Amino acid sequence: MRSFLESAPVAQAFTVTAITAGFTGHLTRSLIGWPGYIAVIAGLCVLAIAILIARRELIEWRGVLPLTILGFVIWCGASIVWSGAQWISLAGWLFQVAIALLGVTIALCRDLIQIVRAAGSVFRAVLGLSLGLEILSGILIDTPIPVLGIAGDLAVGGPIQGVFGTRNLLGLVAVLALVTHIIELRTRSVQRGLGIVSIVLAGTCLFFSGSPVTAVVAIVILAATSALFAVRRTPTERRPMLQYALLALVVVTLVATYVGRSRVIDLLNAGGEFQVRYALWLSTLRAVDVNPIEGWGWTGIWRDSILPFAGINWSVQREHASALNAYIDVALQVGIVGLALFGALCAFAVIRSWLLASNRRTVTYAWPALILVALLTTGVAESFPLVESGWLLLVICAVKASESQSWRSRLPA
Repeated sequence: MRSFLESAPVAQAFTVTAITAGFTGHLTRSLIGWPGYIAVIAGLCVLAIAILIARRELIEWRGVLPLTILGFVIWCGASIVWSGAQWISLAGWLFQVAIALLGVTIALCRDLIQIVRAAGSVFRAVLGLSLGLEILSGILIDTPIPVLGIAGDLAVGGPIQGVFGTRNLLGLVAVLALVTHIIELRTRSVQRGLGIVSIVLAGTCLFFSGSPVTAVVAIVILAATSALFAVRRTPTERRPMLQYALLALVVVTLVATYVGRSRVIDLLNAGGEFQVRYALWLSTLRAVDVNPIEGWGWTGIWRDSILPFAGINWSVQREHASALNAYIDVALQVGIVGLALFGALCAFAVIRSWLLASNRRTVTYAWPALILVALLTTGVAESFPLVESGWLLLVICAVKASESQSWRSRLPA
């Protein structure tokens, strides 16, 4: 049994299945409900523990799990103590830990290129299924599919939602897929024809999603990709100067965006979408002020039956499952302390992955850096990095980035 569990085919099958489970949460819950989805995640967690035990002698454990992940997850768990709905907070925390366990297992048991290939396979499947269902709903039968949240608007140019429930999530997955498929093509991990078809599929889903949030993310990814490959082509002795210049450019851009935020808001306010988010953020920040240090208690996905979520949704006259901003959401649920820990997790992950991508010759190392940029940029307008597939990718990228960058890995055995 041990030789079976530590084999490469089992690790590969587990990786593909776990990533698929992360990205098909909405689809799975729509078909078999939360109990079925929880059963899937629980089964994968049991398999993950079995694989880690079987591979315990093959894994370099020292310094493998970033302290920032541990700190954030432990603080979220501690928030159960002061939560007003402790059983719900416990359930939310266990779900967070379960997804993190899947991410850690994937990162420890597979090389980076193997993870990229697995992610590419999953993206091809879920985007292909999404586009196929949209064609069925919007063109062939011209009828929405309410159970999946598909409006059937493909024939009129979108927006489409696919199997993800919202156009923003479909658009983000398409951006992540574009990054992954381009790296697959550059590393010759797939045949050229399949790689080109995959890129066209992702681009088509991105276009018809009609998501202004994803449009901004795509622009940021394009800029980050250009900057990263400029650094990679720069002689080693000149790279630090260029890195500092890029950092200064990022700071200036952020300051300029803040100063000209009114104009930016006008540009992004497609169909009043930003106004919806802005009203939700203001209401959420008022709730943050009630428990600013420790927060209300971690739940991950909002529960409309408990405070403060019920009050926030009532005030904006809409039912939301998140704050539509990962950073405000963290501050609401686990306070300023939790926000600082989450910020440290994101900062260390980005810095480590960026340095790896800058200094390693293979283009594969660009994947964690660009995926993290996409996740954290999306976090400004969605809470995607905190739950399910977003949290899974964040953990995978953070662990892979820390493998050779963590100070603990250089300690004597």
